Amino acid sequence: MLLRSIHTYPVKGCHRLDHDDAFVHPWGLAGDRRWMVVDADGFGVTQRETTRLVGLRATVRPGGLSLRADGQPDLDVGEPVGGEPVAVRTFRNRKHPVPALPAGRAADDWLGSLLGRAVRLVWLAQPTRHLAVEEREYDTGDQVAFADAYPLLLANAASLDALNDWLAEAGEEPVPMTRFRPNLVVDGAPAWAEDDWVGRSLRIGDLRFRAAGPCDRCVVTTTDQETGVRTKEPLRTLGRYRNVKQKLLFGLNLVPLDSGALSVGAPITIAS
Repeated sequence: MLLRSIHTYPVKGCHRLDHDDAFVHPWGLAGDRRWMVVDADGFGVTQRETTRLVGLRATVRPGGLSLRADGQPDLDVGEPVGGEPVAVRTFRNRKHPVPALPAGRAADDWLGSLLGRAVRLVWLAQPTRHLAVEEREYDTGDQVAFADAYPLLLANAASLDALNDWLAEAGEEPVPMTRFRPNLVVDGAPAWAEDDWVGRSLRIGDLRFRAAGPCDRCVVTTTDQETGVRTKEPLRTLGRYRNVKQKLLFGLNLVPLDSGALSVGAPITIAS
C-alpha cells in the first residue's frame, strides 16, 4: 500500500490544496484548517451552510494567508498579532468555545462579498480542544485545529471505486474523491479494508498514526467541489450500503502519534 495523495484545506470549508509532501503535527497537517469563517455569533460557517465556499482558494504563505476567488481581487491576510481573542465554535452544538484571533476588517469584507452575508475570518493561533471528552470514542486531547473531530482523514481509493460501481448500478454518475475532502488517500488496499483498521496503528512512511474510527458523512459529500452544485448522491447510495447505526460511513479518522515529514508514495503498513 502507498500514499497516493495529500491534501489540506487552509480555511475550513475552502477549496483543497494538493501537495507532494507535508509536515505532520499532533493536530494534523501543517496549514490545515487553522482558519475558519464564522458568523456574527461566532459559529463556524462551512459548506453545510453555503456551497459558495467551494470558490474560495486559500494558500498558506509565511506569516499568513492568500485568498483568491473568481470575480474578487486577491487578498493577503496576515496572521493576527495581539488583539483580543474572540470565542468561536466549529458548530452550534459544540460545548467548548475556543479563543481565536480576528483577521481584520479587510478579510471580513472580502469574504462577506464572496459569501453574500456578514462573516468574520478568524485564526486559531494554538490548536486546542473544541469537543467534550465524551464526544469522541478516541479522544485526541487538546491537539485539534478547526477539523470537525479528528486531526486527519484518510480515504481508500478502492473504496471509492466500489462506491462508484454502486452508483453506476443505480444509473448515477460517479463521484471524485474530492467530494470526501480527505487529507490522505491510500492506494493498493482492498475496498473497505479500512473498516478493519479501526483501533489499530498505521505506519505511513516513518510516522505512526492511530486509526480512531470511521467517518460519518454529511451533506458536504453531495456538493461538487468545483461548481458548488449539490445533488442527492453519494449520500443516498451510502445510506443503502454503508449505513451503520444511522451513520453513513466513508473514510477513516486518524490521530498522529509522531510528528515529521510525509510524502506522496510513502509505504503504508498496518500493525497486527
